[in-house]
Amino acid sequence: MTSYHKPDEKTLQGLKDVANKLRINSIKATCASNSGHPTSCCSAAELMSVLFFHAMRYKADDPRNQCNDRFVLSKGHAAPVLYAAWAEAGFVKDHSLYHKLAFVDVATGSLGQGLGAACGMAYTGKYFDKSSYRVYCMLGDGECSEGSVWEAMAFGSHYQLDNLVAILDVNRLGQSEPAPLKHDMEIYRKRCEAFGWNTYVVDGHDVEELCKAFWQAQQVKGKPTCIVAKTFKGRGLKGIEDLENWHGKPIPKDRVDEILNDLQSQIQVPNKTLCPDLPNEDTAPADLSPISLASPPEYKKGDKMATRQAYGVALKKLGQASQRVVALDGDTKNSTFSETFKKAFPDRYIECFIAEQNMVGVAIGCASRDRTVAFASTFAAFFSRAYDQIRMGAISQTNVNLVGSHCGVSIGEDGPSQMALEDLAMFRAIPTCTVFYPSDAVSTERAVELSSNTKGICFIRTSRPATAVIYSPDEKFEVGVAKVVRQSDNDQVTVIGAGVTLHEALTAADKLAAQGKNIRVIDPFTIKPLDAATILASARATRGQIITVEDHYKEGGLGEAVLSAVGSEPGIVVTRLAVTGVPRSGKPQELLDIFGISAEYIVKAVTQTFAN
Repeated sequence: MTSYHKPDEKTLQGLKDVANKLRINSIKATCASNSGHPTSCCSAAELMSVLFFHAMRYKADDPRNQCNDRFVLSKGHAAPVLYAAWAEAGFVKDHSLYHKLAFVDVATGSLGQGLGAACGMAYTGKYFDKSSYRVYCMLGDGECSEGSVWEAMAFGSHYQLDNLVAILDVNRLGQSEPAPLKHDMEIYRKRCEAFGWNTYVVDGHDVEELCKAFWQAQQVKGKPTCIVAKTFKGRGLKGIEDLENWHGKPIPKDRVDEILNDLQSQIQVPNKTLCPDLPNEDTAPADLSPISLASPPEYKKGDKMATRQAYGVALKKLGQASQRVVALDGDTKNSTFSETFKKAFPDRYIECFIAEQNMVGVAIGCASRDRTVAFASTFAAFFSRAYDQIRMGAISQTNVNLVGSHCGVSIGEDGPSQMALEDLAMFRAIPTCTVFYPSDAVSTERAVELSSNTKGICFIRTSRPATAVIYSPDEKFEVGVAKVVRQSDNDQVTVIGAGVTLHEALTAADKLAAQGKNIRVIDPFTIKPLDAATILASARATRGQIITVEDHYKEGGLGEAVLSAVGSEPGIVVTRLAVTGVPRSGKPQELLDIFGISAEYIVKAVTQTFAN
C-alpha cells in the first residue's frame, strides 16, 4: 500500500493563498450582485482550495470532460466560491465571474439534494462506465436536517460507492440560528459511521490535514468516505467570523475595502498558480445517437394488456437496442414492470428501495453528462414526495424519464393513498417536461421510445387495468400529435379521454351510435405539449362541443390543458368530467361510476349537450 507524503511547504502555502483568493472573489461577486452568501463561501474556502488544486483530477479547460472527477456543491448558496475556484483554475476569466457559466452538472440551492445526484454519478462511474473518475459532494451542516441526505447516505453505503466522497462543511450556523448539532463533531462522526461511511473529522481550515484526509479517502475500498470538517462561517472576515445574523448578506460597502485588503495581505505568493492533476483517459465519450425499439410492438387489436406492463416490455426492447439505457425503481418493480428490464439486464438496474426523493436524485446524477438514458419508475402518486427533486431537475436541464404507474381511481381496491390524482398537474407545471399518457400497449411502447430521445424531463403515466389494444403495430406516434380514434361526417360532440377513460369514451361511442348519436373521440397521447390544432379542428366540426374525461382531479389535469388550448377560440364549450373529492377503496368500475367518469356518465354528458 502506498504511504502518504505530506505536500511540500510551497504547495501548502499555495493552497492557503488560493483559499484567500477564493474568499476575495466570493466577496467581490456577492458585492457586485448585492446578493449572496459570502460567509458560507468563506467557511468552505480551504475545502475548495484543496479539492480543486490538490485532490481532484480534471481538465481545467474542459470542465464537462467525461474523464474528469465530478464535484457537486450541494450547499448551492455558496456558488460564488465555485465560480471563484474555476476562475483560479483558469477556465473562468475574472470578468466572467459575474455571469452564468456551464460547469455545473446539477442545479442545487434547494438544500439536501446534491448527495443524491452525486450518488447517481458515482454509481454510474463505478458500475456503468467502470472508470476511475471520482465524485465529490460538499454539503452544509444545516442541510443535514433534510431526510433526503440520509436516504443518499444509505444508498451510498449499500452500493459500496468507494469512489464517492461527501464533505460536510460544519460551520455551526444556519440561516436564522445555529444548526442543531452546532460543533458537536463526534455526533456527526457517529451518524456517518452508523450509515456505513468511512469517516474522518478534520479541521476544515487546515490545508495539510485536508490533503491527508482526501488522500486517505482515495485508499479506502468498499465504502464511501465522509470528511466532516469543522469550519467557521465567515472565516477570515474580521468582525463577522462565527457571528450570527450574517447569513445571506453581502459585506457592507463601508467594510469591503478593509476586509479585502486584510485578506490580500495574507497571500504570500500572489502569482503562484497551482495546477490540478489530469484525469485518467479511461471513459468513452457520450453516445448521443438516437435509440429505437429493438423490435416493433407485437400486439393485435383487441389484445388486453395494461400500459404498465407494456412499459416493461418496451424498456427491455430499448435495453436491447442501447447499452446506455438504465432503469431505477423504488421497490415497486413487480408493479411498474421495470422488473422485466431487470431480469434481462440486471447490471443496468438500480434498486433504490422506498426512497423516492433519492431515486429521482440518483436518476438525475446517472443522466448527467449524457452518460446514461435513465428511466425511474414508481407509483405515480409517490413522485409527489420527490417533487422538489423533479423541480430542481428541470432547472438542471436534466434529461431523465420518470414513469408513474397506478394512476387514478381505476387502480381500485388499494385505495386513495395509492391513487395518483395530482400527477398531471404536477408534471404539467414543470417547464421542461413532456407528459405522455398512452392508452394502449402500442402507444406505450412508442411513448417509451420517444421519451428516450426527448430532451428535458419526460413523464409517462401508466395505468393498472388491462385495456384493449386499439392501434396497429405500425401506427406512427409523435410528441404533441393526437389521434382521432373515432369519427364520422356527422359527429355532434368531441370527447377527449386518455388511458382508461379513452376506453370508456369508446364504449360510450358505441352505446350512443346505437341511439343514432355520433361522437368524435380523441386520444391526446401527450398532455404536454397538447395537440391544440387537432382539438380545435374537431371542436369546430362538432358544434363547438367538447367533453373531457379524466381519471385525475379536475385541477391541473387533462380538462384544464384542453381549456388552455381552446380558451381564445369563440363558440367552444368544454364540459369536464373528472374525479371530485377524495376517493375510496372499491372495484375499478364501481369507482369510475361513483366519480362520474365511466362510459355511462359520458353517455349522460353527451345526451345533455344534445338536450341543450
